[in-house]
Amino acid sequence: MCNCHDNDDSPRFTRRAALTGTAALAAGAGLTAGAAEAQENPYAAPAEPALPPSTMKLDPSRAALVVTDPQIDFLSPDGVTWGVVGASVERNNTVANIENLFKAAKAADITVAVSPHYYYPTDKGWRFEGALEKLMHKIGMFDRKGPLTTDGFEGSGADFMPQYKPYIEDGKTIITSPHKLYGNESNDLTLQLRKNGVDQVILAGMSANLCTESHMRELLEQGFEVAVVKDATAAAMLPEGDGYLAALTNFRYMANAVWTTDEVADMLA
Repeated sequence: MCNCHDNDDSPRFTRRAALTGTAALAAGAGLTAGAAEAQENPYAAPAEPALPPSTMKLDPSRAALVVTDPQIDFLSPDGVTWGVVGASVERNNTVANIENLFKAAKAADITVAVSPHYYYPTDKGWRFEGALEKLMHKIGMFDRKGPLTTDGFEGSGADFMPQYKPYIEDGKTIITSPHKLYGNESNDLTLQLRKNGVDQVILAGMSANLCTESHMRELLEQGFEVAVVKDATAAAMLPEGDGYLAALTNFRYMANAVWTTDEVADMLA
């Protein structure tokens, strides 16, 4: 006769208990202060995390700061996306936090790399595009006149934020070839990091659920240990969804660590 009752020694019971028990505990605990904060602030850390805590330890000798798309079109009120990303950028203090990361990384003398997003006229001839590709091309986001000229680049939406230029243009920062969609599969970031003996990445920049998350995923797939700086990124808020909230969920699920700018600065001091 089939024994339909699970027992304490059953691996199936153990897995089931781990899942249902966590849910029951959270439900039975009532509305704690942390849970109340999470209800009021959808970006707050969970009051009762179910996932194991991070064990990542930063080692400056093999670490790099990687910043995706620190460009005017994303981070300035003059940029073409400000109407949809501005509220998220301001809420997270993203512009200042990215600058603080640059300062801390330069003071610690670790590798710094920037992965920019550029579109050249030939990129407008693509025969199929995703929704965001269509939008970016329509609004002229990250447009440059060509790969072999900087004519019209200074101060354009594709240019770097002015306050970041002293760090980016110091002759030491790696400026990779451009990525064309979201991840670094299409540029030389991985090669540059490997050649510099890097296997830990502190990841920040724009946009949280697009280029930043895609860089995180590819770097993880390539064997890097990745910590995302959650207040040094931001994302669009559209009827289709809150990009920052979507990314924050995935950062918690996949990154080796999710840190704040202040935590990184303290580790690098």
